[in-house]
Parts: sequence; C-alpha cells; structure tokens
Amino acid sequence: MNIHAQAYNQYKRAGVETVSPEKLLLLLFEAAIKDLCNAQKAIQDKDMNLAHNEFIKVQDILVELMSSLKMEYEVSASLYALYDYMQQRVIEANMQKDIDIAIEVEGFFRELYETFQQAERLVREQRPAAQNLQANQRPPAELVGTKTTTARPSINVQG
Repeated sequence: MNIHAQAYNQYKRAGVETVSPEKLLLLLFEAAIKDLCNAQKAIQDKDMNLAHNEFIKVQDILVELMSSLKMEYEVSASLYALYDYMQQRVIEANMQKDIDIAIEVEGFFRELYETFQQAERLVREQRPAAQNLQANQRPPAELVGTKTTTARPSINVQG
C-alpha cells in the first residue's frame, strides 16, 4: 500500500472514530444501500463475482448492526429480528442473484435510514437544550475560581 493510500485510510478511520454513534448508524445504512445498488447493477451487468462481493459487504454491515444492539432495551429485540430477516434475505439474494430480493432489503434499509435520521435530528436538537440547562446550573464563568467571602463583624483586640 502506498503512502497516499495509508494516509487516506488513516483519515477515514479518524473520521469514523470521532463521529457520534447516531451518525455512524446512518453511515452504515448509507453504505448498505450503496452496496445493494451496486449488487443490483452487477447482476444486470452479469458480473456475479462483483454482486457476490457487494452482498457480502451488506451481510457484514448487518452483523455489525446486530452485534451493536443493546439488548436491555425493548426495541433491540425487534431490531435484531428485522436485521436477522434482512440477513437471511441478503443470503438468498446472493445465492440466487435475485434483484427483487435486493430491492426488498434496500427498501428496509431506506426506511430504517429515514427513521433513524429523524431520531438523530431530535437527539441533536435536544443536546443544546440539555447543555444550556447544565450551563444554567453552573456558576457564571466570572465567579469560577474566585473565593466567596461573607462579611463578618470585625473584632478589635486593642481595646
């Protein structure tokens, strides 16, 4: 690998490592949609090896999505079942090189993308409100680091 490719890979890795979990989820959905579209085109072009590779990428994304679920949340079980179904359909699409199945799974990813995009937008909008609430609970910046003293009556020991 040349120096430019290494630098680019490092740049991409840094970008992924600094992105919010919500944005990372959206990026995974985008990648899966792109890979499914590429698989469909490859099937149309009769490039079955490329189609296979694109379907494998989608399977990898689904495995990542399933493994990242926090199962203590009620919705996680439903998402897991959906991801598992999508995984089975991608396997079928890959084995049969079936564009219709790929389109079905792409539709699920698009719906998930739209849903999670709205959720991400709500989270982003709520963060400043939460930050403002926390900021209002802190002392003003000009008071931070200064000692507060209360006035005490002075005692004169000289008489």
